[in-house]
Amino acid sequence: MGLADTPRANRLHIGLFGKRNSGKSSLLNAMTGQSVATVSHVAGTTTDPVYKAMELYGIGPVVFVDTAGFDDEGELGGIRVEKTRDAAKAIDIALLLFEDGDMSEEIAWMKQWKNGKTAVIPVISRIDARADGGEALFRAVKEAAGQAPIMVSAKERKGLDALRGEMIRCLPEDYENGSITGDLCGEGDLVLLVMPQDIQAPKGRLILPQVQTMRELLDKKCIVMSCTTDRMEDALAALGKAPHLIITDSQAFSKVHAQKPPESLLTSFSVLFARYKGDAPYFVESASKLSTLPADARILIAEACTHRPLAEDIGRVKLPRLLRKKLGEGLRVEFAAGRDFPRDLSGFDMVIHCGACMFNRRYVLNRVEECRRQGVPMTNYGVAIAALLGILEDVQLPKS
Repeated sequence: MGLADTPRANRLHIGLFGKRNSGKSSLLNAMTGQSVATVSHVAGTTTDPVYKAMELYGIGPVVFVDTAGFDDEGELGGIRVEKTRDAAKAIDIALLLFEDGDMSEEIAWMKQWKNGKTAVIPVISRIDARADGGEALFRAVKEAAGQAPIMVSAKERKGLDALRGEMIRCLPEDYENGSITGDLCGEGDLVLLVMPQDIQAPKGRLILPQVQTMRELLDKKCIVMSCTTDRMEDALAALGKAPHLIITDSQAFSKVHAQKPPESLLTSFSVLFARYKGDAPYFVESASKLSTLPADARILIAEACTHRPLAEDIGRVKLPRLLRKKLGEGLRVEFAAGRDFPRDLSGFDMVIHCGACMFNRRYVLNRVEECRRQGVPMTNYGVAIAALLGILEDVQLPKS
C-alpha cells in the first residue's frame, strides 16, 4: 500500500480554522500546490469541510481539512459552524488563523483544543496585503494567545516552510501509536488469521482491518496463513507447529478460543484496534462493568460506518443478542452510525464502539473523553465480546 493509498483514517489530520475570509482556503491551496478550495472575497464561501489527502514532506501522509468560518451567521451558518465543530474533533494539528479585532472566539477555540491535547498553531495570513506586514497583529496575537504566530503569505508563498517546520515540531507523541499488532509478534513468527467470510464481508475483498493487519504482518516479516472459521482445524493440522499468534474476527471468538493450541496467543482485529484507535486500558476497565449492569440498562452501540444493516450484522444483531443472553431481555439497545453521536450521554449505562477503522484516532479519543467526562463507561466490540464470553483474560492486547 503506497502513500497515495493510505486510508484517510490513518492520516494525520491538519485543520484550518478561523473566521470567514481569514485566508484559510488560500493557505490550503498554497500548501497543497493545488486549487483544492474555492477562494473568494465573499464571506462564507466554504460551506462543508473540504478534505485533501496528500503527502507532506517531513511528516508523511496527511489530510488537510478546510472549514467554514466559525463566525458564520444565520440558520445555514449555524449548520456550517456545527460541521466545523464536528470536524475539529478529528484534528491532530489545528492551524488557527487570526484577524484584527476581537480575538476572544479564537482564544476560546484554542483553549478547548489544548484542553483536549490537540496541538494549535496560531497563523497570520496575507502578510503581503497588510500595511505593516502584519507586525502589529503579530504582537497582539502573541500577547492574547501566549504563543508567537507563524506569518505567511499564500500569494507570495512566504512562511510556508516555517509553518511546515512548526507542524513537524507539533506532531503528537501518539500520532502513529505504534503498530496495529505491537509487541504481539515479530520477524519469523507464524501468525494464523481466522476470518469468517459471511454476509458482511464485501464480495471479492477483505474488510479494511483485515487488510491493514495483514499488510503490517508482512512488513514485519511474519509468516502469515489465513483460513475461514470452518477450516481452522484443517489449517492447524497443515502447520508444522502451533502458530505464535492467532488473530480472528471477534464474532468467531468462541469457536476459535475452543480450538486454539494452548501455546498460541489469541486476539481479534477489533481488540487490536482498541489500542490502535482508542484507549485500550479504559475499554478493558469499562468491559469489566458489563456484568454489573442493571437488567434494564440502556446501551449505545456506535458504528463508524453508515452501511445499511444486514442480516446477522455484528453491531445490530449479534452483539445485542449476546448482550441480552448475558444480561437479560430487559436490556435497551440504541444505535448511532457515522458521525451521529449524542452530545448528552447521561442516559446511557454503557457505550460500545466498533473498531473505528473509518475514524482517525483523535476522533475516537474525543469520544472517549466525552464518555469519561460524563461518567459513562466505553468499550469496543472485540473487548466487550471477549468479556461477555468470559475469555477476556485469555485475549492479548499489544503493550507497545
